[in-house]
Amino acid sequence: MNTVEKVTALAQPICDELELFLWDVRFEKEGASWYLKVLIDKDGGVDMNDCEAVTRPLNKLLDETDPIEQSYILEVGSPGLGRELRRPEHFIACIGDEVRVRTIRPVNGERDFIGILYAYDKDGFVIAQSELEEDRLTFRQQDCAYVRLNDDQF
Repeated sequence: MNTVEKVTALAQPICDELELFLWDVRFEKEGASWYLKVLIDKDGGVDMNDCEAVTRPLNKLLDETDPIEQSYILEVGSPGLGRELRRPEHFIACIGDEVRVRTIRPVNGERDFIGILYAYDKDGFVIAQSELEEDRLTFRQQDCAYVRLNDDQF
């Protein structure tokens, strides 16, 4: 298991017990520092108490199991309004929401698309740019630089 998988396995039971959704775990280098980011969510959004309720037991488990060799900074927080959709459960949870898609390569001369997330399966996802069927666009996740909830709507 890689670092993200190990931390996910530690964080998921904590989130389950607190009735929180473990949105994502990321282990990223920013400048000279490594950050372990644990993103949580719940209906109505998370607050500082939720973040603290995950941080304390997770920090203890991380100290006990020591799954990460280098030093890092632990951050527990919300994925935010413009959250990135990366996993199948993200796409499934956000069907019907407006998303912003940026492709790696241009599609019909464009790289940026906004539409309602209409459908998702293992092969890709569909956004609807209007009520018309011909305004539906299909993308493969691996062809996208990112897919995010459109935070312009909030």
